[in-house]
Amino acid sequence: MLDNIKLAADAATLSPVALFIQADWIVRGVMIGLLLASVYVWAVIFTHGRGVGKMMRASDQFERDFWRADNIDKFYDKNSGEDLPSAKVLAAGIGEWRRSTKGKTIDREGTRERLGIAMNAAAEGEVDRLADKIGTLATIGAVAPFVGLFGTVWGIMRSFTAIAAENNSSLAVVAPGIAEALFATAIGLFAAIPAVIAYNAFSQRLNRLESRLGRFADGLHATFSRELEVDA
Repeated sequence: MLDNIKLAADAATLSPVALFIQADWIVRGVMIGLLLASVYVWAVIFTHGRGVGKMMRASDQFERDFWRADNIDKFYDKNSGEDLPSAKVLAAGIGEWRRSTKGKTIDREGTRERLGIAMNAAAEGEVDRLADKIGTLATIGAVAPFVGLFGTVWGIMRSFTAIAAENNSSLAVVAPGIAEALFATAIGLFAAIPAVIAYNAFSQRLNRLESRLGRFADGLHATFSRELEVDA
């Protein structure tokens, strides 16, 4: 009976909440920082993941509607307010087309070159804008394990200090410090692993988006080039 009570008390002492409360203020600070990083990671996963998926579907619909349109100018005037990567590429192309063809004399080769530059720049700008939102995930994925390792090293140092202070190397003396140390490592991995997985998944999506925008820009460039040939 007494042994069961003692085991229950030991388990309670080594529970996550107890480990956090008993931890040194430095280890506790490490734990808090890693927990906040983990919350941020999951917030980015849910918000950015849902937003990118919705944006990809809307961009797909936008491009299908564009290629079905009979008049590019009318389609652009109607949909120019869309906050989509494909719409930004189209806006860059239309804007450059109108600037380059408003005069009496048209530099056809120069217009083709400027159209390509403008649309490619718009596509790269959209990809960079979305990539900025997931850059922190890579940082957390790379740094969190080392931050947790710092908490681990500090906790083990405290355990050795306790051994020296009490002149006792029994498990009861060193267990709390070692448990705190390992708990800090576990939190670091809890923050880092989802961050790395999410970053890789979002990077693949961005790569697909970049390729898609490149194809859309190439299609627009071909369309504008044909218009230049008609006007020749």
